[in-house]
Amino acid sequence: MGKKIKKEVEPPPKDVFDPLPIESKKVATAVLMLQSPEEDILAKSCEALYKFAQKGDENKTTLLGLGAVEAICKLISHDDKIVRRNATMVCGVLAAHDDVRKVLRKLDIIPSLIARLAPEEEVVVHEFATLCLMYMAKEYTSKDRVFEVNGLEPIIRLLGSPDPDVKKNSVECIYHLVKDFQNRAAVCELKAIPGLLELLRSEYPVIQQLALKTLGIVSCEEEARLILKEHQALDQLLKILEAKELNDLHVEALLVIANCLEDVETVNLLQQSGGLKRILTFAETSPLPDVQKNAAKAIAKSARCDENRKYFHEQEVERTLVSLLGVENDGVSAAALLAVSAMCENAASKNFFNKQGIPQIVVLLGRDSGEVREAAAFALANLTSGSPSNASAVADVNGVPALINLLSDKNDGVIINVCVVLINMAAQEVLRSVIHAHGIMPALVGPLHSTNNMVLSKAAFAVAAFACDAEGRDEFRKAGGLELLVKHLRSGHSEVKRNACWALSVCANDEPTAEELYRLGALDILQELNLSTSQRNRFSELAHDKLLDYFLSLKYNQTGYLSYTNFIQDGFYDHGRIRPEAKLLSLEELSNQKINQNRAIILVNARNPVPAPALLPSVEEEKQETNSGQTQSSHSRSASREKGGRTVTPPVEEKQDPASARSPPLSRSGTREKPSSKGRARTKKEEEKPKEDEAKTPPESVPEKKEWCPPYDQELHDYIQEASRTILPLPRIREKTVTLAQFVAEKMGGPVQRDRLHEFSWELHVSELKFALQCNVIPIGRVKKGIFYHRALLFKVIADRVGIACSLTRGDYGRAWNEVRLLDDSPQQGNRVCLSMETYIVDLMYNPGSLLKPGSAEAERYQYI
Repeated sequence: MGKKIKKEVEPPPKDVFDPLPIESKKVATAVLMLQSPEEDILAKSCEALYKFAQKGDENKTTLLGLGAVEAICKLISHDDKIVRRNATMVCGVLAAHDDVRKVLRKLDIIPSLIARLAPEEEVVVHEFATLCLMYMAKEYTSKDRVFEVNGLEPIIRLLGSPDPDVKKNSVECIYHLVKDFQNRAAVCELKAIPGLLELLRSEYPVIQQLALKTLGIVSCEEEARLILKEHQALDQLLKILEAKELNDLHVEALLVIANCLEDVETVNLLQQSGGLKRILTFAETSPLPDVQKNAAKAIAKSARCDENRKYFHEQEVERTLVSLLGVENDGVSAAALLAVSAMCENAASKNFFNKQGIPQIVVLLGRDSGEVREAAAFALANLTSGSPSNASAVADVNGVPALINLLSDKNDGVIINVCVVLINMAAQEVLRSVIHAHGIMPALVGPLHSTNNMVLSKAAFAVAAFACDAEGRDEFRKAGGLELLVKHLRSGHSEVKRNACWALSVCANDEPTAEELYRLGALDILQELNLSTSQRNRFSELAHDKLLDYFLSLKYNQTGYLSYTNFIQDGFYDHGRIRPEAKLLSLEELSNQKINQNRAIILVNARNPVPAPALLPSVEEEKQETNSGQTQSSHSRSASREKGGRTVTPPVEEKQDPASARSPPLSRSGTREKPSSKGRARTKKEEEKPKEDEAKTPPESVPEKKEWCPPYDQELHDYIQEASRTILPLPRIREKTVTLAQFVAEKMGGPVQRDRLHEFSWELHVSELKFALQCNVIPIGRVKKGIFYHRALLFKVIADRVGIACSLTRGDYGRAWNEVRLLDDSPQQGNRVCLSMETYIVDLMYNPGSLLKPGSAEAERYQYI
C-alpha cells in the first residue's frame, strides 16, 4: 500500500466575513441592530427588546426615545415569519403606553396589524396583534380607522380561536370598538353575536365578563335584540343569574337583560315562561348592591312602555321596588326611585305606592346623596301628578317641611322636582294652607335667583299656584319676590317668561301688590311684550289686564274699554286717546297745564274731602288723625308716582283701606260710606296752637307742602244721591237701566234728534267750562251738554254705584256706549217662556232708555257715524 498523503485544507475566500458573535449590554445597540438586513439579527434584537419592554413603563419610554417604535412598525410586515412574529410581540407590549399609541396612530399601524390576523399566521402573532389592536381601540380615531379598513371581520373570526389569550384580546377589542355606533351596527351584520354567546360558556371568567359587557352595549340595538331572542339568549342569561358560583357575572348579565326588556314581545315571553318573576325575585334577594341597582334600572328602562308596565304590575313589581327602597345603598335607592317613577304611569301602581311607597320616599328626601334626593323628588312628582290621595299622603307623613327645605338645595334637579310636587299639592285648598303655614312663599324667592331656566320656570309656576291667597301674596311681596318676577319678564327663555307672566297675573289680585308691580315697571314691560307678535302670550295679556284693573284711567286710555267688573272709583279721569308711544300724565300734572285746544279731561270725583262742621273732631283727635294720615298719605303718594314712565291718580280718600278700595263706595242698599277725615280742612282753632307747641318745633323745620287733591264734584255727588233714591227701589234691572239712561240724558242736555245732532253745541259748552275753571280738567258733574262719551261715562259711574253691571266702550269720533246684560223673557212657542241673558246697548242720546241689540242697524247707527 502506498503512503497516505494528508489532504490540504483550502483557505476561506478572502471576500467573506467571518461570523462574529456579539454580546451587547446596551439597549441602544439592540435598537441600532433593528436596521440590520440579516433576519437572524433582527429576530434576536426584537426578542431582546420584547423582554426589555415587558419589565415596565420606563423601559417603554426609553425605547420610544431611542426611535425603536418606528423600526418595529416596519418589521411587523417583514417577509421572515420569525422577525414578523417577534416584531408583533414587541408592538403588542409597547402599545400599553399612551405615548407609544400616539406614535403608532401617526404611523398608521392598524392596517398592518389587521394583516397579521390572517389565518396562516401563527397563534402568537394573533395574540399580540389583537393585544395591540385592543389597546389602540380605546381611542375614537382608532375605532374609526378599524372600521375604514374593514378590520372587524378578522377580529370577530378570532373569537373562535382555540387559544384563550386570542379570544380574550379579540373580545376586549370588540368591546371597545362597539362603543362607536357604526361598529355596533357592523357587529350585528357580521353575525358576531353567536360567537359572543358562545364565549359565555368559556372556562375563563374574564372572557365571560368581557363577552357580557360587549353584549350589554350591542343589545342597545333593536337588531341585536332580535338576534339574541332567536338564539334563546335570555334563557342562557337567566341560568347565569341562578348560578351562585357565577355571581361575578350577575351585574353584566342584568345589563343585557335590561336592554332586552325594552321589547314588549320579549317581556311577554318572559312573563309567560316565568322568567320575569325569576328576575324580580333575584333582584329582591340578591346580596349584591350592584346587582340590585342594575335590576332596578332594568325595570325602569322596560317600564317606559305601557304594555311592559302592565306585565310588571301583574308580577307585583311594586313590592320588589318598595323592598329595594329600604336598601342602605345610594345607587340602589336612586335606581329603585327611577323605577317607581316609571311605574307611576300605571294608575294601579300609583295607588299601590300610596301607603307602602310614599313614606319611604319622603325619608329618602333627607339623604346626603344629591342623586337620591333628586330621584326621590322626581318620584314624588310623578306620584302626586293627577292623584289627590297621593298628594295628601305626602302631607300626612310630614313631607311638606322636607320639600320646602329642599327649595334651597344646591342641586337644580332637586329644586325643579320639588317645585312640581308642591304645584301638584297646591291643587287642594287644605294642602295649600298647610304648605303656606310652613313658609312656602318666602322659600320660593331663593329659586327665583337661579340662573337655570328650568328652575326659574318651575319656581314661577309654583308662585302662580300659591299666590292665590292674600296672605301668601303679602309674604311674597315683603320677601322681594315681585322684583324678581318683573325681572324675568325680560327673560330670553319663553317658558320662563310665560310662567312669570302667569305668576304676576295671580299676584295682581290685590291693590298693594298691584301698586308694587306698577312701581317696579311691570305694566310697561307687559305692554312691550304684548306689542310684539313673537313675545306675546295669553298670560302676558292676562297679567296686563289684571294690573290695569287697578288703574282704570290708564286702562281706559290704553284699551278704550272697561268691563262689567271694572268699577269706576273717585279719582278716575278720561283723557281720551293718546299716541301709543306717549305717556299718560297724572291728574295733577294735567290740572297744572295751561288751557289748550285739546279735548277736555273729564274727572270723576264725588267724594268731599271737607267734613260737615258737626263732625269736626277735637284738637287732640285731629292731631292723632293728622299724624296717621301723614303716614298713609305717603303711601298714597308713592303709589301715584310715575312708574315705568306712566303715572296714576292718587286716590281722593287716601285713608281708605286698600282692601276696600276696589269696592263701590255705595252699597246696593243705597247707603253711603262715611267719608274719611284725612283730607279735612284745618280749622281756625286747630291753626291757633299754643306757643309751647311752637317752641318744641325745631326752627329749621319747614312745614310740609300740602298734598294736591282733585277738585270735588258736588253735582256728581248730588246725581248719585238722587239716582240712588230713584233707582234702587225698582225691582228689576231692566227698569233700573232704562230709568238711569233717562236720568243721565236729562242731566246731559236731554234727547237729541239724530238729524239735529250737529246743532247740539256741546263743544262750546265744554270750552266755556274750561275757561271758567281755568283748567283742562273738568268734573263730569259740571257738564250740562254732554255728547256720547260724556253720557256713557256718567252712566257707568252711577251704574257702578247702584248695582247695574255694565261696560264702557270708546268708539271713534267722540262715540262711546254702554252694554248691559239683561234677562230676556220674551214669549216663545205657545205659553212657554224661554229665559236667557241678552246683551243690549243703552241709548243715551236719541231715544234715552232704548235698548239696542248689538249688530242691529239701530245699534250700528248709534255706535258709528
